[in-house]
Amino acid sequence: MKKTILTAFCAMLAAASLHSCLDFDMPTDTFTGGQTDLDPVVYRGKADSIDYRKVISEQGFNDAMSDLQQYFAQMKTAQYYLRGGKDGQTPGPHQYQYVYNITVDNYAGYMVVPHNFSHGGGGLLNSTYAYNQDYCDGPYGAFLSIKNNIANMINHPMIDSIPEMKAIGLLIFDYSAQEMVDLYGSIPYVDHKSNKESNPFTFNKMADIYASIVDNLDTINACLKHFDSRPDWYQAGVQSILGQYDVMTQDKSVASWCRLANSLKLRMAMHTVKVQPSVAQKWAEEAVQAGVVETTAQELLLDPMVMGYTNPLFEIANNWGDTRLNASFESLLASLKHPYLEYVFDKNSNIVVNSSDPNDIMQANTRIMGLRAGIRMIPGQAYKDNFRIAYSSIKNNGEMAMAPLYLMKVSEVEFLRAEGALRGWNMGGSAQQFYEQGIRNAQVEHRLMSTYYPNAVDEYMSLDAPVAYKYVDQYDHSNDIESVTTIGVKWNEGDSQETKLEKIITQKYIAAFPYSYESWNDMRRTGYPKLFPVLNVEDGDGSLVQGDIIRKIPLPGRDTSVGMSDITASGIEALGGSDTQGTRVWWDVAGSNF
Repeated sequence: MKKTILTAFCAMLAAASLHSCLDFDMPTDTFTGGQTDLDPVVYRGKADSIDYRKVISEQGFNDAMSDLQQYFAQMKTAQYYLRGGKDGQTPGPHQYQYVYNITVDNYAGYMVVPHNFSHGGGGLLNSTYAYNQDYCDGPYGAFLSIKNNIANMINHPMIDSIPEMKAIGLLIFDYSAQEMVDLYGSIPYVDHKSNKESNPFTFNKMADIYASIVDNLDTINACLKHFDSRPDWYQAGVQSILGQYDVMTQDKSVASWCRLANSLKLRMAMHTVKVQPSVAQKWAEEAVQAGVVETTAQELLLDPMVMGYTNPLFEIANNWGDTRLNASFESLLASLKHPYLEYVFDKNSNIVVNSSDPNDIMQANTRIMGLRAGIRMIPGQAYKDNFRIAYSSIKNNGEMAMAPLYLMKVSEVEFLRAEGALRGWNMGGSAQQFYEQGIRNAQVEHRLMSTYYPNAVDEYMSLDAPVAYKYVDQYDHSNDIESVTTIGVKWNEGDSQETKLEKIITQKYIAAFPYSYESWNDMRRTGYPKLFPVLNVEDGDGSLVQGDIIRKIPLPGRDTSVGMSDITASGIEALGGSDTQGTRVWWDVAGSNF
């Protein structure tokens, strides 16, 4: 069977039309639309077995290079898919919208869809928790594309003659798999890693997937550290491959991939702190000792200034009118007097008239104004049809257009180390040290274009208590609500452990924007940052009540009989509960953070 990826084309409409293109990639088509042949041969082997001490001859290396060139090119494509790329192209708004913006960006409280939109009978695009399979399977569709572009390489018999590339390919797969199991609670991890091609697929328990990935990361770390003992000709050969096909590291080095593996292990350790605290500490301390991302030069990212793309969220906001600032994020930034309010988000772009009082008019360009998550929006992606399009968008400036898409940002690692130190773990420094470093490295804009944030950060970090703030919805005052932010920014050793944790997670949340996956993970496992209640949660799948947040996305594959058969046979058991929005994933347990 030939492996396939979606190549369905959706022409981008003119910016003036303000139309999205949500028929771009239908994940529920199981990647059987127009197809691109990747390889007529399907290789199945032991992807996670890496013989990094194998003695490799120059001839053996060259033979492997010859056989594997196409797979290295597919590895490059897989990297693009990690942040909204497609078919060998750099990240774009179509894929990014499916993977992030219309699901988890809303769940995490960053952005809101300001309208209802039905695409070809596929169902409404809502700001509420309403379940729509086409959208909710979007992240998994990207994962399957990564699998299709990487699994043949990591299972290929010749890859054992270049074990470092096997390690890097496995790391790309595991990075995406870890994201997916956090979103859905279970995936057929073993089947996909072994390159199984068709149903039935067996869903694996999240705890088992985590353990397997960490085992892989340890092997990857050992393999990549062994690289330095290889002969010069071998090292030059591997560097040549990375020079062509590595698009995530800034120096195209084996060492950078090693730091990613350890930083991912640190991330995973913190996720599991409530369910396996001693194991979590062990993983975290091992990761730090092995070497994590510690400088901006070591960050892993897809860089628009290098690759020549525009940040997809910028395009979705400014060209399509499909996303607007979330009121919770507005309130948080305003309560803490965050610099983003000056240069990341626009004030209202047009007049907004109150629905109950036509004399209550707010003129254009008056204030930053987000939208409450869960509002039942009306159709219309242009202001003439829908006044909510006038609410705050991403500012139309070069800073945001060139904002990188991070795979591992140094600020995330610093906040992870801050939390670990707060818990008494050996993170190589104090909680305060890492917390303050994380804030200083938190800007969303490209570091080469960052001028406002570095000049404002000292004043920001001195804020001891939040300022009084009330969110006001100009159109519908029934949505008005006082800020729920009760902490400041300045580190205070006299604060309780819980307050310190809230500060760490809140600043980590701001620093992560717009990468919503990890922010939603933190919200679920810690309860921070504090955000406004989502309105109309009853529009979800019935498992939530007012005040709840969505805890997971229902398992992918519900649209086919074979998919449902897999879910019934193994998915429900792997979850350890019902497949609903209210079911907690393995590491998400109620109770104290300490």
